[in-house]
Order: sequence, then C-alpha cells, then structure tokens
Amino acid sequence: MTSQTLNTVPTPEQIRRAPKVLLHDHLDGGLRPATIVELARETGYEALPETDAAKLESWFRASADSGSLERYLETFSHTVGVMQTRDALFRVAAECAEDLAADGVVYAEVRFAPEQHLEKGLTLEEVVEAVNEGFREGERRARATGGRIRVGALLTAMRHAARALEIAELANRYRDVGVVGFDIAGAEAGHPPTRHLDAFEYLKRENNHFTIHAGEAFGLPSIWQALQWCGADRLGHGVRIIDDIQADDDGTVKLGRLASYVRDKRIPLELCPSSNLQTGAAASYAEHPIGLLRRLHFRATVNTDNRLMSGTSMSQEFEHLVETFRYTLDDMQWFTVNAMKSAFIPFDERLPMINEVIKPGYAELKSEWLFSN
Repeated sequence: MTSQTLNTVPTPEQIRRAPKVLLHDHLDGGLRPATIVELARETGYEALPETDAAKLESWFRASADSGSLERYLETFSHTVGVMQTRDALFRVAAECAEDLAADGVVYAEVRFAPEQHLEKGLTLEEVVEAVNEGFREGERRARATGGRIRVGALLTAMRHAARALEIAELANRYRDVGVVGFDIAGAEAGHPPTRHLDAFEYLKRENNHFTIHAGEAFGLPSIWQALQWCGADRLGHGVRIIDDIQADDDGTVKLGRLASYVRDKRIPLELCPSSNLQTGAAASYAEHPIGLLRRLHFRATVNTDNRLMSGTSMSQEFEHLVETFRYTLDDMQWFTVNAMKSAFIPFDERLPMINEVIKPGYAELKSEWLFSN
C-alpha cells in the first residue's frame, strides 16, 4: 500500500483525529439535546415540543429539514429559551468547547447574540462573562482528557434590531479577555448590513475585526454591501458568490468583478455545506459551490453553522466533502490552514497554530501508511 493510496480518501477515524479549525458556529445552534431538557427543567422553561432527549433531537433535525423557515426559526426559540441564566450559559459554553475538542477542533470562533439572553435579568456584560468563563472551563476539561482547543467568542448583533453599535462597543471592551470579533446575523432580505454602518465604522476606527452574515439566503448585493460599504474582514457563508462565476460545459470559467475581487483580496468565505443544503443554497453536496471555489483557489473554509439543527460536526462536514469530491488529507489541510490564516487572533498566535499544531498533525496522519501491514 502506498502513501498516495491512503492519502486519497482519509478514513472517518483519520478525519476525526485531524486538527480542524472552525470559524462559523452558533452557540445557540449546538446544544446537547439532553442539556436542553435538563436546563428547561431547571429554569422553568415549559415550551419544549419534546421532553425526551432522543425525541427532541429528532424534532430539531426534522424541523430544520422541513423547508419551512418558520419551523427552522422556532428551533432557536427553544435553545435561546433555556439560555437565560448565568449557569445555563456557562454550561452550554463549556460543553461546546468540550464537544468541539472531542471532534478534533483545535481552534474555534463561536458566535452568540448577547441581546438574546436578557429575559431573566442578566446584563449584556454578565452574558459575555458567563460564556467566556464557560469556554475557559471547556478548554480545561478538554486538556484533562487529552484534548486541546482554544475558543474565541464572536459577539453577534441581530440585523433586524437596533443594538449593533452597543454590541460592537461591548465586543471592543472584551476584546482582550476572550472576545475576538463582531458579527451581524438574522434575515438578510430587507435587513441590509448598511443599516448598521455606525457599528462597522466604530470597529474600523478601533482596529477591531468583524465578519458579516452575507450571501447565504440573499445574493450578490448582500456580499457587495458587506465588503464595499461595511468593510467586512470575512463573509459569513458568502456561498452566493457563485452567482458571479460563469462555468461553461467545456470547463471554461469566467469570474465577474465581485468574484474576482473576493478571490484576489483573499477574503475568507465561511462556508457551511450541510446548513446550506437545509436553507436551499445548494441542492446537494455535489452541487455545492465549495467544489468549484476550491478548484479556483478562493479562500474557502469549512464550517458547521448549527451543529444541533444540522445534526453535524466538523468531522461530518469533511466526511461529506471527502465522499463527494474525493478530497485528500492535503485538501483538508488546505481548508484548515485557510481557516487559521483567517482567524481573528493575532498573527503571532495564528502562525504557531499552523506550523506547530496543524501541519504536524496532518504530517503524522499522512505518514501512517508507513506503519500499516
């Protein structure tokens, strides 16, 4: 057996062990079903559709797959509904870090909207501090069991609300104690990012980082505004950039000016394949734009979005891509290095993660054929 044979299709076990980097993951989209049930009981939340953890997990997945936006959004009302106390936020954040580390994620930026967790009297600051403390606890638990992960928080403002500047200022105050950047999320149509220019202008003056949900459910105008009006460092999803790329049957590919700009400027795309299938941005993994974007050398990254709703993990996302596009460990390393290059932590911390964690991790996996029978 040769190195090339083994490196052609990594096994699920190799994919799980491979170091992975996650840039687009929602805290309220990744709870353990059993935790939701227990927190509902502890906090007095009575609106769960199911109180059995297994049945609740099935309900979340069926609702997310239903094709109904109303049912999909309802899923978040339940996760957010049980995340209204300090203890609940701490627990969810700690378990998030643990779960990601167990899946081989070595660096993650996890986002949440502080303004959605105030129903039981917490302040914005208390929400951020509870989540940050939870992430640190999850990192410690991972180390205690032989894992390793670093988690940074992204503070999200809801684009249909009017608190973006307030949340941006909050992100800036906590930027040296666990918060690595800012984001806006929510329905794109009818809620353009330009409504929140004051927040983005503030962050640019403060030399802070931000990503913008753009180019998921809405098309090229959303991406253009996020970049050229708001100055986003990364595109949350950005999958609709494919609308500015013409691929002919003979293999000829022509990029429009916006697509060329995104590629030339190495603007990171936070692609979430399974989530995109649920929201209709792609009909199948084979038809997902990530295949073409990889071939054209865009700064593409692989992400989970909402692990509970999509029934996914970083390993599962890569398993789908390996099966569909026959990606190798080299391809996985390419996506992972892309993500680490695009992280919001300082350069002198990103570079050692690439050179001392990611590349050696993949080199070890790729050398395993030498010791096989």
